[in-house]
Order: sequence, then structure tokens, then C-alpha cells
Amino acid sequence: MANHTTLLEPRHPNLRAGATVNDVHDPVTVPVAPTVAEPLLREALGTTLRAFREDARRTLRDLAVAASVSPGYLSELERGRKEVSSELLASICHALGVNVSRVILEAAEMMAFDVAAAELAAGMDQAQAAQSGQTH
Repeated sequence: MANHTTLLEPRHPNLRAGATVNDVHDPVTVPVAPTVAEPLLREALGTTLRAFREDARRTLRDLAVAASVSPGYLSELERGRKEVSSELLASICHALGVNVSRVILEAAEMMAFDVAAAELAAGMDQAQAAQSGQTH
């Protein structure tokens, strides 16, 4: 009895009968580097935590005690100088009476807004530069 091994090429949804994967010419999407520096997550989380604390009319010291963290460390977190662990973020959020997911979503929205504003400003600068180049 003979053993036969058949090598099968992976199927591609755009293959016609008898064609190989190498015959398919799919458009390639090349990621484009961002034109502006994106804000850091730790900075956005810090700003968001501070906003939630201020909205709750809590002092830094009061929140630090409730979240079992030193006031100095909480201050560093709010200023975006330190990364927050998921456990500490949960503790701070619990002390503030908000869900972790809400804080993260607010921070993400802030980051997206900052990037959009920076890209808009960069686009306006480019348009002004192009316009001033046409007038000379």
C-alpha cells in the first residue's frame, strides 16, 4: 500500500478554478503613520480621574484615603506622571462611585478629541502654507 501526501494550497475567496494564492492580486492596505503625536493613555486617565474627583467635590487627600493610596501618588497619577495599575484604577473608581469602564471611555474620548483637534490644526496650517505659496 502506497502512502500519498497531497499538499493543499490554502483557499482564497477570490480564487478562480486552477489558480493559486499567488495569482490573486488583492489591494494592500498600508498603515499610515500618524501625523501628530498621540496623547499618552496615562495622561488621559490622569486628567479624567481628576475631573471625576473634582465633579464629586472630593479632595485629593480624601480620595487617596478612600482608595488606599498616598496623596502624593494619586497626585502623580492625576498629572499623568505615573502609570496606574488596573487594581489601583479599580480602587480609585470604586472610591469615586464610577465604573472603571466609564473612566476608560472618557479618557479614550479625550484622546480621540485631542488627536482630531491636532490633525485639524495641522491641516489648517498646511492649507495656509499652500495658500501663501500660491500668492507669492
